[in-house]
Amino acid sequence: MTRAKAVPETVTVHIPFRLVKRGGRKEIQLPDGASGHSKMDNTLIKALARAFRWKRMLESGEFVTIAELAEREGIAPSYMTRVLRLTLLAPDIVDAILNGQQDMRLTSARLLEPLPINWTRQIELFD
Repeated sequence: MTRAKAVPETVTVHIPFRLVKRGGRKEIQLPDGASGHSKMDNTLIKALARAFRWKRMLESGEFVTIAELAEREGIAPSYMTRVLRLTLLAPDIVDAILNGQQDMRLTSARLLEPLPINWTRQIELFD
């Protein structure tokens, strides 16, 4: 009978990276040629969270109109309607944003513009 080689208790992994300060924040900078996930866009993530929260508040009957909810939130109703359109995004696009893997052209300013309702056409815009 052959004995298996012992498994070490500790494994050391070396990952080359640098911490860089940008605008008061620390970011991880990978070496040239290293692949990594795109940076998470906190502005987009926050806009998505707001949109789905506001949609839930309207659908639950907590607020009857967008104007009423906008007043409570202290924002313009026109802005709220633009943000609420994010709830109509294709699930693939929402997942990409939440995972930090969205196309660089997919910005909050671009998403607040009118987009096609058809999910396939939305995805084609950013492929």
